[in-house]
Amino acid sequence: MHKRFILNIISRVLFFVSIIMFFPLFWALYDNSHSLEVKAFIFTIALGLVLSTLIQLKYKIKKIDYDRINAKDGLAIVGLLWILLSLWGALPLWISNVVPTFTDAFFEIASGFTTTGASLIADVEAVPRGILFWRSLTHWLGGMGIIVLFIAILPSLGTTSSQLYKIESSGLGLDRSETQVKIIARKLWLIYLAITCVSVILLMLGKMPFFDSLCHTFGAIATGGFSTKNTSISEYSLYIQWVIISMMFLGGVNFSLYCHLTRKKWKLFFKNSEFKAFLFIILLSMPLFYFLLRGSGLRVKPFTDGVFQIVSILTATGYSTTDFDVWPSSLKMFLIIFMFIGGCAGSTSGGMKVVRFIIAVKAGCRSVLQSIYSHAVMFVRYNSEPVPENLVKSVLSFIFLYIFLFVFGALFLLISESSCDILTAMTASIACLSTVGPGLAKVGPLQNYAWISTPGKWMLSFLMIAGRLELYAILALLIPETWKK
Repeated sequence: MHKRFILNIISRVLFFVSIIMFFPLFWALYDNSHSLEVKAFIFTIALGLVLSTLIQLKYKIKKIDYDRINAKDGLAIVGLLWILLSLWGALPLWISNVVPTFTDAFFEIASGFTTTGASLIADVEAVPRGILFWRSLTHWLGGMGIIVLFIAILPSLGTTSSQLYKIESSGLGLDRSETQVKIIARKLWLIYLAITCVSVILLMLGKMPFFDSLCHTFGAIATGGFSTKNTSISEYSLYIQWVIISMMFLGGVNFSLYCHLTRKKWKLFFKNSEFKAFLFIILLSMPLFYFLLRGSGLRVKPFTDGVFQIVSILTATGYSTTDFDVWPSSLKMFLIIFMFIGGCAGSTSGGMKVVRFIIAVKAGCRSVLQSIYSHAVMFVRYNSEPVPENLVKSVLSFIFLYIFLFVFGALFLLISESSCDILTAMTASIACLSTVGPGLAKVGPLQNYAWISTPGKWMLSFLMIAGRLELYAILALLIPETWKK
């Protein structure tokens, strides 16, 4: 491990994000220039700028060092950076007394950066707008990826770019050259920014205030889920709800497919097996949810509420238009399954990703066929191409680790929380690991995570960061070999 190099890169990103924090500071100054939140933001920005500058001066690196990065360095940079940013980003909430403890502040901002949307603030409408904007802005930064933005805007990092891009990006990454990564990162962020602008305009056309439009856009396109309202999206019009549905869906699609659209390669978009499976799950679920909700006797809008929650949970956004915790048990079971599946690889959504389920199902079918035709040579195919065997094994290993962490998290809550029932523990664990946000029972859409003890909050924060970084960047930090030279 090259510790000097790791600290230098982390300090650069911290400096970069410290500059970005000026945006919520401006909001706070606009509302009340003498407020405690203004002082909290100024202190946090100053700390980030000074600390990052001192680290860069102490741990200088040469251009030749960029080519020496290895897998351990890349994993350490990404894992440590997301933990550091969550610790640093929590300071404004803690200093301004929005939350009572630093643990609560860390949980809230880790939930923001990882686009989980799990909150422990009971009355968000009483929170100052500068803090609300920072919460939502962390969604937007974490959705596409802080390091991806860093690569897109700042000077080249050499071969380091491709290493970091591969680790932070969700799904099954492919090796790319330095030039390709920088071009791809810029294109992805431009597309991301364009969709963001369109969403803000559409929400404002529905008479949503500009501030709320920004925050809900950040939450929808980044599939985060933080809202400026205690009742989430339920109090808004049908028009706004459908705009949010559209944005969540766009956030759940692989953004590289949008790059194909910019090059007018429409066929590649609609031939993608993962996108077709993602769309199929939604379309197949819609009539089922509609008829079951219609016959439930609940005061809901069967079609809109059904579609909204399907898309919201499948994309791991977590917005809600109704209390789905009182829905029929069959529908709640479907929502739990959606929490595991998640959206497409390369999207801003969480979960295991649809592509992994496709490969796992095909690998399972192949195993059954090979038990019958023992001498047959069979390949798992994706997009009509054979999938390398090492990638198939990687997918199956990932699913095993994912389920292991889910079970571990649920058991931890059952042990640490005396009042926690099994449904709460299971859905809280998967909701944080898959970055969904709300679960069922005591962590349902009308509840929050404030009642959980300090150890439980740190465990769920760990699951959120691990889930956002697709496990390996965080788990690698726990292995002694990572820290050896």
